[in-house]
Amino acid sequence: MELMVLLNALVTRLLFVLHSLIGVWRVTAVKKEPKYWLLALLNLLLCLETGLTLKFKQGRGYKWFSPAIFLYLICIVPSLWLLEIHHGTQYCGNEPGAVQVNVSNQDFNQSRESSHGSEGTDHHIIQTAKVFVNQLSTICETVWTLALHQTFLLLLVVGRWLLPIGVEITRDQLSQLLLMFVGTAADILEFASETLDIEDVRKNYALINAILAVWTWSMLQFPLDLAVQHIGCKPSASARRIPSLLLCRYSAELWNIGVSLFIQDGPFFIVRSILMGHFRIFNQMLVFFTAKNVLVVTLQLYRLAVITLDFRSTVLQKSRKGEVCCCPCEPYEARAHAAGRQENEMKEFVAVPPKEESQAPSEDH
Repeated sequence: MELMVLLNALVTRLLFVLHSLIGVWRVTAVKKEPKYWLLALLNLLLCLETGLTLKFKQGRGYKWFSPAIFLYLICIVPSLWLLEIHHGTQYCGNEPGAVQVNVSNQDFNQSRESSHGSEGTDHHIIQTAKVFVNQLSTICETVWTLALHQTFLLLLVVGRWLLPIGVEITRDQLSQLLLMFVGTAADILEFASETLDIEDVRKNYALINAILAVWTWSMLQFPLDLAVQHIGCKPSASARRIPSLLLCRYSAELWNIGVSLFIQDGPFFIVRSILMGHFRIFNQMLVFFTAKNVLVVTLQLYRLAVITLDFRSTVLQKSRKGEVCCCPCEPYEARAHAAGRQENEMKEFVAVPPKEESQAPSEDH
């Protein structure tokens, strides 16, 4: 079992490094400047994290945060920024790309026939690899950028699945987290591709940077696992402080609402509203997804109101009955300690009045 944990930890981080190197290669090919290979040095952070995780955690993850996912974002996001900025005023037609691919296919068939007839298998493999690399180089730059976006988000979900889980998170919670990530990744990809493909947006350098900044901000939710885990709280905090009890009991729900309002749907709605209101950019998909963001934000605010009202009614009901308001995420010992302490206080409170009543008859005699 430990061998599989180490293998999954190494393979996942190797996939992260390879995908990051592909992004750096595309930036170097597009910019035609070798200095951009220095971006590959960012992978040293991921290598350092791998060594520390294997040494101190035996390859397993942490409770609320995934350093491997966070460092993978640091490695790949700069390359995607440079590719999107470079393509700010460039487009690729379908016909030229198709012609280039056909020519490459002809070269591939010719090299296969010539190597088959004259030379050995090793030469045939080398020639095939060269033709394949040349064929990849003829693919349109915008297609490469979109493919990197797509594989980036897919690798985030698959990588989080393959990474060994920590002791604090269960497989059921991990499955819930992955399902959330799939929907989140689809929304983020749609936001980036749909807004950056608008011609008026491509002509505005500042607008491209703003959209990429919001896109980067939305990616920061992937290293965090708070969407499926409750935050533990002490018995004293849960029994006396209402905000602490609310945060303890509904931490996962509150985190999901906060992510939607401040990291994903809220910023997406602001960007799309600016595009339509200030820059007068309208199209069918932009209007549809703006309405979708408004609906999601409204439902999240409604969900927050429902949680608050339900919590308030529960606290009032239990306070009238004299029950302990313990957090469901607390361990059994903490709940038992809080209940025992309140029971002792109630016994002391009830035991005081009978002594005064017993002294009153004695004074009458």
